[in-house]
Amino acid sequence: MPATRPERPFARHGRLARRRGWTTLVSVVASALAVVLVSGTSVAAIAGAQLAAAPHTVQLSKDDQATAKTADITAIKGGANILLIGSDTRVGQFDSDEDVQGARNDVTILIHVSQDHQQLTAVSFPRDLMVPIPACTNPQTGTAYPASSSAQFNTALGNGGVSCVVDTVENLTGLSVPYAGLITFDGVIEMSNALGGVDVCVAKPIDDDFTGLHLAAGSHNLAGSDALAFLRTRHGVGDGSDLARISSQQVFLSALLRKVTSGDTLSNPVTLYKLAGAALSNMTLSDGLAQTRTLVGLASALRGMSTSNMLFVQYPVVDDPADQARVIVAQDAAHALNVALQTDEKTTLSDSKTGRASEEAAGTGGTTGTSDGSAAPGTPSAASSAPATAAPATPATALPSTITGQSAAEQTCSVGN
Repeated sequence: MPATRPERPFARHGRLARRRGWTTLVSVVASALAVVLVSGTSVAAIAGAQLAAAPHTVQLSKDDQATAKTADITAIKGGANILLIGSDTRVGQFDSDEDVQGARNDVTILIHVSQDHQQLTAVSFPRDLMVPIPACTNPQTGTAYPASSSAQFNTALGNGGVSCVVDTVENLTGLSVPYAGLITFDGVIEMSNALGGVDVCVAKPIDDDFTGLHLAAGSHNLAGSDALAFLRTRHGVGDGSDLARISSQQVFLSALLRKVTSGDTLSNPVTLYKLAGAALSNMTLSDGLAQTRTLVGLASALRGMSTSNMLFVQYPVVDDPADQARVIVAQDAAHALNVALQTDEKTTLSDSKTGRASEEAAGTGGTTGTSDGSAAPGTPSAASSAPATAAPATPATALPSTITGQSAAEQTCSVGN
C-alpha cells in the first residue's frame, strides 16, 4: 500500500457539538444513477410505475421551472445540471424519536451531464462552507429570510426549501440548475441490500462510536445498517471533518458504480425495480425532474458512459480565518471549476488527488482506466456497449491540483483515524 501522505495542520471542521446529520444522499445518488444507466425502455417502465407512487413534487424559481418544462434534458445547451439534496430531518424517519428540530441540506451534490453525454461530474459542497445565501421564504412556514452575504451553506434548506438551495448553488457556480431532488435517508438500507452489498476498501481501521461503525483494515461487503453507518461516519475517517467524510463517501460511490456497471445489475429488472422504488419513494422531485420523459432522457444521455468519465470532486475550499470550524471558497480553484462546468469542458483531476480520508488502493495505481480517461482493455464498464465507430475521445483539461476527488473507475480505500 502506498505510504501515507505527510501530515499537515488543518482545521478539524465539524468537531464542534452539533446535530448528527445522516448522510445517505450519496447512496441514493449512486443507485439512481445506476438505474438510469440501463436502456431507455427499462427506465420508462420503472420510472412510470414508481412516479405514480411518488407524488411529492416541489417548484423551483420561475426561470428554472420554465427551462425544465420545455427543455429536452438530452439536448440542453451546455449540458444538464441536477441538484441532489440530502436532508438531515428526522421527521417521519426510522429514528424520529431523536429530538432534532428543522432540516438542513446535510449533503448537497451537483450533477453535471455534458452535452455530448461523455462525462458526468458530481460536485460535493461541504455543509460547513460559508457562502452568500439569497433572500428566501420557507414554503412550509411562510417565514421570510433576508439575503445574507455569509452564512453556513447547510442553512439554505431550512431558510427556503429546495428552491433556496438551488438558488444558492446557482449564485455560487454561475450555472442554471433546472432539476433538483430532495432525498431522505430511509431508502439506503433497502438499496444496499438490493445490490447485495458494496465491496469497500479500508486502508486503516475505522472506529466510530457515534455511528457504531468498527471496521478492520481490508475489504468489506457493506449492506444495510453497515452501509448507512459508513456513509454517515466522519469521526471515524481522516481528520474527523465533513471534508474527510466527503472523500470517504466517494470511495463508496465509486465502488458502487463499478459494481453496478460491471455486474448483472443492469440486466436484472427485479433489482432495478427495487433500486428505483427505494430511491424514488424517498425523494421529493422538482416538477421538471418528476416526469417519465426526463428520467428516460437522462438514461439516454448516460447510456454507454465509461466509469472513467464519471468524476467526483469536492468544491474547493480553504479554512475560514474567522472560524476554524468552517471553510470558505478557494476563489481561484473554484473559478476554474465553475468556468469548466459553465463551458461544458471535459475535465480530469490533475494528479488523481484523493481527499482527506481516502487513498489509492495498493497495487492498482488507483484506477481501472487509461490515461486518456477511457476504460482500460478488459475493464467492465458501461462503455462496453458503445459503438466501435465512436469518435475519438475529446482531450480532457486538468483541474487545479488543489481540487480533490476521483473517477468512478479509480479503486480507492477509505482511511480511518
